[in-house]
Amino acid sequence: MASDCRVTEPLLRALRELQSCFPPDSRAAVRDILAAGAGSSVSFRVLRELHSLLRERGSNIYLHELLEGSEIHLPEVKLPERNPELVARLEKIKAKLANEEYKRITKNVTFQSYQQGTLADLGRQVRPLKTIIITIFNFLVTIVAAFACSYIGTQYIFTETAARVLSSVIVASLVGLAELYVLVRTMEGQLGEL
Repeated sequence: MASDCRVTEPLLRALRELQSCFPPDSRAAVRDILAAGAGSSVSFRVLRELHSLLRERGSNIYLHELLEGSEIHLPEVKLPERNPELVARLEKIKAKLANEEYKRITKNVTFQSYQQGTLADLGRQVRPLKTIIITIFNFLVTIVAAFACSYIGTQYIFTETAARVLSSVIVASLVGLAELYVLVRTMEGQLGEL
């Protein structure tokens, strides 16, 4: 906590005026402050006594006006020396926690050697790509087949080619949306199993 502050000229004037009114034990401290002049330090005890004297006299000068421009001196905080045993224990605990975190992060990582890859490894890596290609091909074939069936089937209903193409596009779009819905649901189920 702060113990003293730097003296300013207005504070010195107030101390000179009220020097004789201070209690005897504080008069010596006030004399020392006045002898040192501006820039010296004054304790908060003397400031409290000055504040009470100003109140008793009914002065229109307030303490904050006297302290304007002064600096508060804060004592330097001295941290206690840490216990070496405690520091060593803390370091061990930190190392243990870091090791556990590393193990938790890397628990599903496995070491794979790619120096001598086999065809089985290649097959395992290609299988998901093959599934995706077959799914896309199946989707396109379904849409094309729906378009062809509806185009051929509408020749008995519509005589104009534009109406046949338009109705075939609508049917192919509906079949494509249905196929896409089923595909998304299937993929969602497969991702849930992983």
